[in-house]
Amino acid sequence: MMIPVPTCINGTQQSTDGIAMSELNIFDRNCLDQVSQDFGTPCHVYDENLIRQRARKLNKAFAGVKNFKNFFAVKATPNPRIMQILKEEGMGMDCSSAAELELCERLGIRGRDIMFTSNNTPDEEFVKSCSMGAILNIDDYEHITRLDVLEIKPELVSFRYLPNSSGEERQGNQIIGSPKESKFGITDDRIFHCFAAMKKRNVKRFGLHTMLASNERNAAFFIETARIMFDLAKRISEHLSIDIEFINLGGGLGIPQHPTDSEIDIDLVGSEVGRLYTQYFHSEDGITPDIYMENGRYITGPAGVLLTKVRHVTSKHKRFVGVDASMADFMRPALYKDYHHVTVLNDSKELIKCDVTGSLCENNDKFAIDRELPRCSRDDLLIIHDTGAHGYSMGFSYNGKTKSPEVLMRSKGEHFELELIRRREQTSDLFATLDF
Repeated sequence: MMIPVPTCINGTQQSTDGIAMSELNIFDRNCLDQVSQDFGTPCHVYDENLIRQRARKLNKAFAGVKNFKNFFAVKATPNPRIMQILKEEGMGMDCSSAAELELCERLGIRGRDIMFTSNNTPDEEFVKSCSMGAILNIDDYEHITRLDVLEIKPELVSFRYLPNSSGEERQGNQIIGSPKESKFGITDDRIFHCFAAMKKRNVKRFGLHTMLASNERNAAFFIETARIMFDLAKRISEHLSIDIEFINLGGGLGIPQHPTDSEIDIDLVGSEVGRLYTQYFHSEDGITPDIYMENGRYITGPAGVLLTKVRHVTSKHKRFVGVDASMADFMRPALYKDYHHVTVLNDSKELIKCDVTGSLCENNDKFAIDRELPRCSRDDLLIIHDTGAHGYSMGFSYNGKTKSPEVLMRSKGEHFELELIRRREQTSDLFATLDF
């Protein structure tokens, strides 16, 4: 279907300070009315143009860094259509499970275009990742002996490093956890042993990886991470005579979700990483690793919204706006207490404080708490911003909820088209594994 390209969100009362408010202005009321009419609500809607723009913005920021490559975190938005778009933009894929590996395989993505980083990894996933030629990123020393049992001899091995696991200098966040509490990665006292152990097993090609935070908007955090990793790579090379082929700085580049949030200066991150690189590595030393990252949310997060419709408006000890979406569709506000902006697509000028709630039998099933929004009525459309990453993928079926469809909006000159890239789940899908 072809619809005229809109210029703004109708009915919005919010600020336009952050990406969440400004870069999504292509989702106007006419577009979302059409989505509601054609695909129903709740529904995840993505903007292809914005996904491509953000992928290119990231690549441009790191253009001065040697062989920079971002491996898109498939867990963020595991839809083959989205993955294909990012493949076209030159990105690899960061996988953490057999299902994510299979998505890549079906898209023709193999070999060094995949980085497989898992934890508490089952044997079959070690086998699968190595059979596809993926870069194997090992999370613990114990996994080395497991590879021996499986008779897996990878050509290229990387290790996930946990800097300052004493927790005294580096801090993560509630998603990744502080270093001293984290279940991820190899601690300071064991990282050299891991490289030495694989060298004894005749592995000759190595990489180094870390992942310390998620949705972080402080540029200094990533610059310091680069310094730590460059220093470690240099020491490993010198002490063990190992050539580190690449350093993966992890993901976690954050996005502004509140109207007062500022965006991370990725141009500064890119330029400072490049400056540090020239300090630590020189071609005459034979140590010139490629630089990787594995960002997901930064690329697709602002490019998606969750479209939902008002079912009931009730007044008790406070006002509740009940919508047809729930935390089964988008759980981040309930799980992490994250702020996600809500826009009401009506023309009301009267602001009323309310909670925006779903219909699960859990009182934390809320998208907004004590939020001032335009007065809502039944069948009004609302959009929840910045749901393009870790939205659909973190959905679940508690209370027998079925997962929402995913729709991709693509601009075509003065018009745009809507493409269903994942259908809505039916109750029959929930019952498909039952025998009755």
